[in-house]
Amino acid sequence: MVALGLGFAVVSMVVSGWLAPQLPTPEKLEPYECGIVPEVEPSERFPVKFYLVAMLFVIFDIEIIFLFAWAVRFQQLGWAGVAAVGIFVLLAIETLGYAWKRGALDWNLPRRGRYRGSQLPDLEEAA
Repeated sequence: MVALGLGFAVVSMVVSGWLAPQLPTPEKLEPYECGIVPEVEPSERFPVKFYLVAMLFVIFDIEIIFLFAWAVRFQQLGWAGVAAVGIFVLLAIETLGYAWKRGALDWNLPRRGRYRGSQLPDLEEAA
């Protein structure tokens, strides 16, 4: 099956490269974003916080998949399965609590303790 899967992937890439039109135009070589041609470079990149939330979503989404697989075989696994899933869920909750405590899910910068004080300009003074 592995050889069949790899063979299919290689054949698909070779055939698509062979059949695809090779007519690059300046418009096709431009970066694409929402169908709008960029007039200037972006002023800032996505913050690391964005990627952190995305990774946390993927991790907890995969954990839900494991819980679904356990629920399907609940009768066959018995109490050992309940104990294993209990430990799994406790570790997942602990991970969520740690991420929450570290501020990974908090997008409100002025409310976070490490940003209070001199690091952020006071909005009332700026107005």
